[in-house]
Amino acid sequence: MSGTGGLPEALSALVTVAARAGVTEDTARGEALALAAALAESAPGAPADWAKAVPGGTTQDFFDAAVRGRRWRGAPTGVLTELVANGSAEKAAYAEALAEVASAACTLGEPTMRVVGNASVAAAAQLQAAGARPLQAASTPQPQEPVKEAEEVEVPAKTVEELLAELDELTGLARVKREVHRQVAVLRVEKLRAEAGLKSPTITRHLVFVGNPGTGKTTVARLVSGIYKALGLLSKGQLVEVDRSELVAGYLGQTATKTAEVVASAAGGVLFIDEAYSLTSGDTGADQYGREAVDTLVKEMEDRRDDLVVIVAGYPEPMEAFIAANPGLASRFRTTIEFENYTDEELADILTGLAEASDYELVPESLEKFQEILVATPRDSSFGNGRFARNVLEAAIGRHAWRLRDVTAPTTDQLRQILAEDLTDEPTDEPTEDEDQGDQA
Repeated sequence: MSGTGGLPEALSALVTVAARAGVTEDTARGEALALAAALAESAPGAPADWAKAVPGGTTQDFFDAAVRGRRWRGAPTGVLTELVANGSAEKAAYAEALAEVASAACTLGEPTMRVVGNASVAAAAQLQAAGARPLQAASTPQPQEPVKEAEEVEVPAKTVEELLAELDELTGLARVKREVHRQVAVLRVEKLRAEAGLKSPTITRHLVFVGNPGTGKTTVARLVSGIYKALGLLSKGQLVEVDRSELVAGYLGQTATKTAEVVASAAGGVLFIDEAYSLTSGDTGADQYGREAVDTLVKEMEDRRDDLVVIVAGYPEPMEAFIAANPGLASRFRTTIEFENYTDEELADILTGLAEASDYELVPESLEKFQEILVATPRDSSFGNGRFARNVLEAAIGRHAWRLRDVTAPTTDQLRQILAEDLTDEPTDEPTEDEDQGDQA
C-alpha cells in the first residue's frame, strides 16, 4: 500500500473527499474509524493509538467500532456502496481515501503481519468496488501522483443486463443465479403490466438468503439492490448492511427510534439484516428489545413498501423460525434463496481472484498448498467459505511481508508472488495471533 501518514491524516483526507461527495463528516469519520479498528484489532497497543484520533475515545469504543467495521474487511463500506450505486464522480477518490485509511491502520500499535494482510485485502476491496487504481504491491512508500479535482461528469448507471452479467461472473452460486434471474423476469413483467394498466398480483420484493458464512450473500444483495434500481423499483439502489446491534438500543422505546432511523437510511435501496434471527431468539429466548425492533421493521416495510427492499440472511433453520415468529414477516418474505457451500475448486478461484485484486500472484505451488489446507479443514456449519479464503490470503500477505523483511531491494516478482511457504503457519520467532472468528457470519 502507498500511504505513509497516520490515521488522523488519512481521516482528514477522507473527510475532504466526503465533503465533495455530499457525505457528512460524522458519517465518513465513523465508518473510517470502524474500518481502521477492524483491521488493527489484533495489534497490541492499537486501541490506545486509535483513541487518539477520537475525541474522548476509549478502549471499549475501539472494540465496538471493530465489530461494526469487520464486514468491510472484504467489501466496500456503506458510504462507498452508495456512491457507486449513485454513479458519483467522487467514488474513486473516496475509495482511494479509504485505502489510505487501511494503510494507516497498519501504524496503530505494534505492526503485525496479520494487520498488513487485513489492510491489503480491505483496501483492494474498496478500490475494486469503485473501479479505482490498483494497489501498489510494494511495502515501501511509492511516489504519489498529484491529486486532481474530480471532473463533474455524469457516470451512466449500470443496466439490468450489465448487473446480471456481473452476477453470472461470480464463482459458483448456480442455484442463486437461476433464482435471481427468475425473480428479475417476474418483476420486470409485473412492472410492464402495471404500466400497461393491466391487473397484476402484488409480488413481494423482499428476500430471505439462507446459507453458511461466506457464501456470497452480501455480494449478491449488493447486486440485487442495483438490479432493482435499474428496473425502476428503487430510487437509489444503495445497500445498508446491519445486524442486531445496529437495530436494538439499550432501553425499551429507544429501539423503535433506532430501528426506524436505520430503515430511513436504507430508503430507496436495500436493507440487509445479517443473522436476523438474533432479533427473535437468543440463549434465553425472545426478548422485548428484539420484538420491538421486528415490530418497527414490519411497520416501516409497510410504510415504505414502494421504495424499500429488505433482505434477511442467516443459517437455514434459524431463519425459518425467524420468519415464523411474526405474522408480518411471514406475509412479506415469501422468496427464499439458498446459498450452497463452495467446492474446493471454487474456493481456489476465489483465493486467486482476491490475490489478483490486491496485486499479488499465487504461484502454482501455493495453490497446491491451499488445496492441502482445504482437505485438512473441517466443513461444519462454522466454515467460512469465501471468508476462509480471504483469511488465508490475509495471513499469507503478512507472512510474505515478513519473509521479505531483510531483502533490501526486492524485485517486482518477489513483491507480488505468494509462495507455498507463505500459506503455512507463522514463524515461531513471531508472537502468534488468534484470528478473530466474529466476522464470519
